[in-house]
Amino acid sequence: MPELPEVETVRIGLARLLPDRIVSRATFDTAKSFPNDERAVAKYLVGATVVAVRRRGKALMIDLDSGYSLIVHLKMTGQLVFRDAVGERFGAGHPNDSLVGELPDRSTRVTLDFQDESKLFFNDQRKFGWMKLVKTELVEQEPFFLKLGPEALADDFTFERFRSAVLRRKGTTIKAAILDQSVLAGVGNIYADEGLFAARIHPATRVGDVSSVKLKRLYQALREVMLLSISLGGSSDKNYVDAEGRKGSYLTFAKVFRREGQDCPVCSTKIIKLRVAGRGTHICPRCQKRGRLP
Repeated sequence: MPELPEVETVRIGLARLLPDRIVSRATFDTAKSFPNDERAVAKYLVGATVVAVRRRGKALMIDLDSGYSLIVHLKMTGQLVFRDAVGERFGAGHPNDSLVGELPDRSTRVTLDFQDESKLFFNDQRKFGWMKLVKTELVEQEPFFLKLGPEALADDFTFERFRSAVLRRKGTTIKAAILDQSVLAGVGNIYADEGLFAARIHPATRVGDVSSVKLKRLYQALREVMLLSISLGGSSDKNYVDAEGRKGSYLTFAKVFRREGQDCPVCSTKIIKLRVAGRGTHICPRCQKRGRLP
């Protein structure tokens, strides 16, 4: 599933490409992927001009001058691909061939046509994602947003706020706590593994047993690793292209994620893969011992 850095990479690219473009048509395959009233689409989407692209957690909002917004959630296999009239493209999301192949294809759920002949494709192989038209002033009242915790990269997201949010889950594992979107919005499996490694915390440690020193390390590590990923174009390592045609490169620099059997970059112990919080989890068994030691 795309995580905060990947979705932010999508936002950055689309924020450069979509504003001032006027929607001329919207086509879709199922109401599950595009659950919108046709009259609202005709009145508030078709003919509207894009004014901004925003992000909250792992969701995007494409704001329109009609007073409505398109909320997009990529879920597990979603992608957004923009193509202009001369064939230039930007694509990001789940790393499969639809990012670079001819569109629309079998995974295309929604296509937005613009008056200048550019197009935005929402692709989703497994049909878990969605694109929804909502009145802009009511976006934050959507059930999905009401459940979200604070933004991990927000300027006002201090260590004290992080500590308070995580400690509400004292009895669970630290990995489960930081994956919980009601605790912290945007962190997924990649950045949980990388952040826990950087903080030298075993992911199966109960939250109540993590020292304040290590919690602070984790807070700093999560923010640093996500900012690094954004600067490198996200974590996708196959078929991802950004607005300049560059592939995402973060996983080249990952320390533990998907590196089982390789040497830990700190102590040379072999990285192993476990299952924690229902997810495949990568750790160094020497650097990430369980316990309260600082």
